[in-house]
Amino acid sequence: MQTIMTRKALEIPPFIVMEVMERANELEKQGQHIVHLEIGEPDFKTPACICDAAKDAITQGQTHYTHSLGILPLRESICAHYQDKYGVQISPDQVIVTSGTSPALLLLFCALLDPGDEIILSDPHYPCYPNYAAFLGGKPVLVKGNENEGFQLDPEAIREKISHRTKAVLINSPSNPTGNLLSPERMDAIANLGLPVISDEIYHGLVYGQKEHTILEYTDNAFVLNGFSKLYAMTGWRLGYVIAPIRFVRPLQKLQQNFFISAGSISQWGGLAALRCAEEDVASMKQVYDERRKYMIQRIRDLGFGLPVEPAGAFYVFANAKKFGQSSYDLAFEILEKAAVGVSPGIDFGRNAEGFLRFSYASSLENIRQGLDRIEQFLTTR
Repeated sequence: MQTIMTRKALEIPPFIVMEVMERANELEKQGQHIVHLEIGEPDFKTPACICDAAKDAITQGQTHYTHSLGILPLRESICAHYQDKYGVQISPDQVIVTSGTSPALLLLFCALLDPGDEIILSDPHYPCYPNYAAFLGGKPVLVKGNENEGFQLDPEAIREKISHRTKAVLINSPSNPTGNLLSPERMDAIANLGLPVISDEIYHGLVYGQKEHTILEYTDNAFVLNGFSKLYAMTGWRLGYVIAPIRFVRPLQKLQQNFFISAGSISQWGGLAALRCAEEDVASMKQVYDERRKYMIQRIRDLGFGLPVEPAGAFYVFANAKKFGQSSYDLAFEILEKAAVGVSPGIDFGRNAEGFLRFSYASSLENIRQGLDRIEQFLTTR
């Protein structure tokens, strides 16, 4: 008897950025040289002090399951970090350490969404947000951002979308894909709508010329998603966390126990070292990112792409490419095939992002220069 796959498995959309990268890998196997500007992954090595801490943990036999919430020293250090940086006080009992922010988001949606429940998201947004919600039977409700305002969420537009089934609003500042930040005034207004707020803060620390704010500065009725992948160049370590209101911790803990048991022990000791000793490494990486950001912004504009608001966070430039084609998917793959440069199509980030391309500057300045030179030649001869 043939096994029939679930509707969930058949209908979940692909992560198009990954499909661009996978096609780029195929072209590389054929001998082509591809410049990767599609992926948001730091090109830096993980700082040495973090790697040394992981080696020490292995040597000392810290290679077993940990407490399902995570090792206490790491949870305490996360609390100290939020106290020092934002002036907010949280308890280690509010922190659940996870195997990256993606599992953290899955646990959180499992705890918040019953079938038919709604969650309000920005459009554009990180692709996995609505996919996770829909997979669990929830309903993503999208609020369009305005390009000329950096696609910031409008609190009044959120208010108009609230229904009796609304369980939370999700914000992401600095944002993927736009690299823009929510203003403190908008964050405060969103916090005062009376909804639980999920704040994805994974790009905190990668901010240039502005200051990022945690949602916990404005409300306790909030969940924070954060981790170590982006700021500390630890993508392969798979380490993140949730900060949650205390009444949600036990349900989240039970989900963690069933789905994942605990985050990796070695990664947790590495994360502890990141918070304690990697400050100089982060400052150095951030300076390099900023140099790349400034260069890419200028070149993108010179090439004729639209960019009314300069991104001040993460490592992305989200540019209007409508003058070059209405289908961002077709344009991205045309650039890949004909210019040998990987870029991310806007449609991956929502319907309001159609006609845009996301460029990542999580690559060397040499690669960025070469990639944009290739795109310039492609556009000139197209």
